Amino acid sequence: MDTKETLSLYDSAHLFTAAVRLLTYQDQSPPDIDQVCDLLKLSKERGGFICRRLEELGALEAVEGAYGLRLFVRDHLKIESIPQEDTQDRLQDELHKFQAAQKGVASRIESMRADQKKKKKSLFEEMEKKLRAEIEKKKSP
Repeated sequence: MDTKETLSLYDSAHLFTAAVRLLTYQDQSPPDIDQVCDLLKLSKERGGFICRRLEELGALEAVEGAYGLRLFVRDHLKIESIPQEDTQDRLQDELHKFQAAQKGVASRIESMRADQKKKKKSLFEEMEKKLRAEIEKKKSP
């Protein structure tokens, strides 16, 4: 696992906010989410998740303007309200539960298909026996 994926939301929020500040300083204009994600080498999905959480907390503000969505640091101290526990473990547990449930569904579907195949085979065998019996009756008179 990459270290970016193992960071807690708390640590990621601090990095994200620092990246917004750094890019604002370097470019003399507020960055957009893509610039922050590129700097931190985060996926757009993960960056969007972190940005939304920071907006909900009031630590960041995203403003839609003529040049797209721009990010501003509002109150970086609100990041401290994020629990420092690693929520990645809970996410992994939920993911494993979901995958196990999906495997269970897949195995039930496969067993249903096998049952249908057996039923179809027995039906054809029964039809073949009846057809042979009819042919034998017609031959015997």
